[in-house]
Amino acid sequence: MEFNKQPLKKKDITVAEFYNALTARLGVSLERLNKVVMNRKIVERDIHRPGLALAGFTNLFTYQRVQILGNTESRFLKQFTPEKRREAFANITSYKIPCLCITDGNEFDDDLLQMATEARIPVFRTLLTTTKFIYLVTDFLDDQFAPYQIFHGSMVDVYGIGMFFAGRSGIGKSEIALDLVERGHRLVADDAVVITRKGESVLMASGSDTIGHFMEIRGLGFIDVEAIFGVRAVRYQKRLELVVELLEWDSKAEYDRTGLAPKTIEILGVPVQHIQLPIYPGKNITVIAEVIALNYLLKHYGYDAAQELDKRVQEKIAAQSKGKKKKVQFTAKAKRSPETQRAIEYFEHDFE
Repeated sequence: MEFNKQPLKKKDITVAEFYNALTARLGVSLERLNKVVMNRKIVERDIHRPGLALAGFTNLFTYQRVQILGNTESRFLKQFTPEKRREAFANITSYKIPCLCITDGNEFDDDLLQMATEARIPVFRTLLTTTKFIYLVTDFLDDQFAPYQIFHGSMVDVYGIGMFFAGRSGIGKSEIALDLVERGHRLVADDAVVITRKGESVLMASGSDTIGHFMEIRGLGFIDVEAIFGVRAVRYQKRLELVVELLEWDSKAEYDRTGLAPKTIEILGVPVQHIQLPIYPGKNITVIAEVIALNYLLKHYGYDAAQELDKRVQEKIAAQSKGKKKKVQFTAKAKRSPETQRAIEYFEHDFE
C-alpha cells in the first residue's frame, strides 16, 4: 500500500466560518461591532498583531492574516489626537485584511469603526485576554489548515491504541474491524480514513463526513455500526499509533520473527510503527490485533518482551561460555535449541 502520498491542505476559510466556529463550537464570546459581509478569505493559520503597521512600518505587514489588537495596540492608538489616530489606523485599513479582533474588551473609537466598515473589514471584540484568545484562534486555524490525506483501510481503537489496518482490497480489513467491534473495541472509520497531521508529530484519524461509521461487508452489503452496536462501539477521532499491514501468506517470504528491530513508515512526514502481518485461513487475526495493542502498551510503559528474552539468552550464553566475550545474536531458532533447559529443575506433583 502506498503511504507516502503528498499531503492535501485546505486553501482558505471565510471570515464567516471563522466567526461561527469560534462562537458556536468553541464557545468564544465574540461581539460583532459592524455588519459588513464576512466573505473575505483567511489563507494562513498564523495571526498578526499590527503594532508596527500602526506606527507606519508596513514593509513586512502580513495583512493576509487575522489581525489582533490587544492592550498594547489599543493604548498606542489612544495616545493620539483623533486626526493622528485615524492616520495611524489608515495604515492597516488600506490593505485587504480578512478581519480585525479586539481583545480584553477594549473600547474601539467610532471613527475607526467607520473606517473599517468603509474598507469592508469585519471587526470583532472579545472579553478574553490577548494570550487566551490567540491560543484559541491559533489552535483553530492550525486545525483548519493542517495537512491531511485519505487512505484506504480500517481504523479501530483497540485498548486505547489507534490501529490502522491496511492491505489490498478484499483481504479482510473490514471483517477484522467488525470482529474487534463485536469484542468491545471502537470503530473510528472504515474504507476511507482521513488522516490529519496535528502539529509536527501527531496523526489524527477520522472518517469522512459522508461514510461516517457505515461499513461494507462483502456478501452482505452496507451496515451501520453505530445503529447495530450502539454509541459505545464508535468514536469520531483517534490518534494513529500503529499501522498493521495485512499480507497474504508467502512461504518464500521472510517475516519478522523476533520483534527486536521494529519497522516504521512515514505518513504525512510522521514516523509510525509498521507491522506486516501475514494471514492465511484459520489464523485468528483479531486476537493477534489485541495482542499487538497490548504489547505496544507494554513497550510504552517500558517493558519490551523481545529485548527481555534476548537479554536472558545472552546472559545464558555468557554463563555457559565462562566469561568468553563471544556474543551470539538472539534469533527465533535460539529459543528452541536442543541445549535449552526447561524452566524448572523438578516438577512437583499437581494434586488439583
